[in-house]
Amino acid sequence: MTKRPNFLFLITDQQRADWLGCYGHPVLKTPHIDSIAARGTRFDNFHTASPVCMPNRASLLTGRYPSLHGLRYNGCALPENANTFVDVLADAGYHTAAIGKSHLQPFTGMPPIGRSFDDIADMSEAWNVDRVDHYEEEPAQYQGEGRYSIKTPYYGYQHVDMVTSHGDRCGGHYQQWFRETAEDWEALHDPANELPHNYSCPQAYRTPIPEDLYPTGYIRDRAIDYITARAGQDAPFFAFVSFPDPHHPFNPPGKYWDMYSPDDFDVPLPYDAHKNPTPPMRWLRDQQMNDGGQATPQTAMMLDDQQLKEAMALSAGMMAFIDDAVGDILAALEESGEMENTVICYNADHGDYLGDFNMLLKGALPFKSITRVPFLWSDPDQRTQASSDALCSTVDLAATILERAGLAPFNGNQGQSFLPATQGAEGPRREALIEYNDGGNRLGFETPARVRSLVTPEWRYSVYRDQTWGELYDLVNDPDETENLWDSDAHQPIRAQLAERLVHHLIAQMDESPQADRIA
Repeated sequence: MTKRPNFLFLITDQQRADWLGCYGHPVLKTPHIDSIAARGTRFDNFHTASPVCMPNRASLLTGRYPSLHGLRYNGCALPENANTFVDVLADAGYHTAAIGKSHLQPFTGMPPIGRSFDDIADMSEAWNVDRVDHYEEEPAQYQGEGRYSIKTPYYGYQHVDMVTSHGDRCGGHYQQWFRETAEDWEALHDPANELPHNYSCPQAYRTPIPEDLYPTGYIRDRAIDYITARAGQDAPFFAFVSFPDPHHPFNPPGKYWDMYSPDDFDVPLPYDAHKNPTPPMRWLRDQQMNDGGQATPQTAMMLDDQQLKEAMALSAGMMAFIDDAVGDILAALEESGEMENTVICYNADHGDYLGDFNMLLKGALPFKSITRVPFLWSDPDQRTQASSDALCSTVDLAATILERAGLAPFNGNQGQSFLPATQGAEGPRREALIEYNDGGNRLGFETPARVRSLVTPEWRYSVYRDQTWGELYDLVNDPDETENLWDSDAHQPIRAQLAERLVHHLIAQMDESPQADRIA
């Protein structure tokens, strides 16, 4: 019997789809990631379940939307009793590993936006938070000497090498390794020792940490260690290798800092390119003009063209480092003898506005820059270059990977396998639901934004809770989403049709698990 395939799943943080050479970026060079596309299928219409780190990562693992799996916005935790497709793989004999950023639980000790820990009492929630089982994952656990042992299986993973946070000062196992490896680690973390630069972009920081001590280098080396150790083993493996970059802060180390120049980039979609900006866009513009600042370092903002081009150059540097790391990981896979039995995937958890309409980072406005992400699938059964316009969602990944492994998803999975689309067939869906829930009041909303979007090959339709306005974009004639047709009389019929379809998707957000085990 042919051995079941291994899976190497490479994922980045906050990378939009068009920021790869194989997706047509005019400046950024990513030859190693492009090599995956050259021997596999590039998906051109792949969308997140939610354009935020934690909810989308939980949707990836569970095949369920945030409304059901419970990790609705950053700061929640995926319950320990949530089944994941990694659990199914492990139960079927796979060895499973998470290397790098997991982010299924908060990795800071800070309270939510607008609340204190005193506000969170035993009876303040509909669910008693003290009775919800979740993995004990706190920043303080990584402060001790030696290596903190995470309780495994961790959401199905038997081997965990945890990296938390972003930038050059990540936490988790990386932090423990960094303190043990770098004799001058305190000096390297001291902001007073930032290397000189002339960038004005917010969160641009020229780290003194050398490349091999930077989190990308650490994740690369741990992934290579794992692949090397699995060579020749009877059990197939699933390795989830997750880079925290190119998420801000913008601090590529060493040679990657000035590998690209701001002069290499332009801002093709300035704010003025939008014909009728929505209220949050106008609010962001007002904040920019009046030095309003950010609610948190993760909050979307508008910047001038020069600052955006600086952010692009530094993001490209971070991507160049990731690309080199991917090249080394692929070389290790080849050397291990497992290349020809390994499905290789490349994905991102969500995108970044990165200049579109002069915006940066991510937020409640579900433009394709934050909802459309890269996805590459290279299968040993067909290492030929192809592209697919099949509409796919993060929730579909669990069902697709399990089908390729010859396994069935659990009851309650909401995704649809697009495995046939990896072989040139059509995809299974015509519509994709995207959820966004904010954890605080931002972008001018008086209450935390609740947004539901329906994306089809032709349209993007978005409803904002309790708002009199919404969004409707014609993706065929206006692929850059520059004219909101919500109030167009000529488009009321299509708006009504999409509203009805969205209602059906929202009705489907009922948990089908567990099934009844008897007649009442």
